[in-house]
Amino acid sequence: MVSSELLNILQGLSRAEKLYVVQVLISGLAQQEADLIKPEQSYPVWSPYNAFEAANTMLEVLQATQNQNNAEC
Repeated sequence: MVSSELLNILQGLSRAEKLYVVQVLISGLAQQEADLIKPEQSYPVWSPYNAFEAANTMLEVLQATQNQNNAEC
């Protein structure tokens, strides 16, 4: 939780100082994100191949939408 004292200090900074703080925070976040993906390691990725239930659900929704559009005409 961010303390009200810290927020008050940040509000009192000049525009340039605020931009510097933002830059430092964003750089830290970017570094943390880069650390999540390790080189030479494999990661599972979902693929739509052989996703027959998902395809069936999408087809049912498409057919229901087409039926609704036909009924409105």
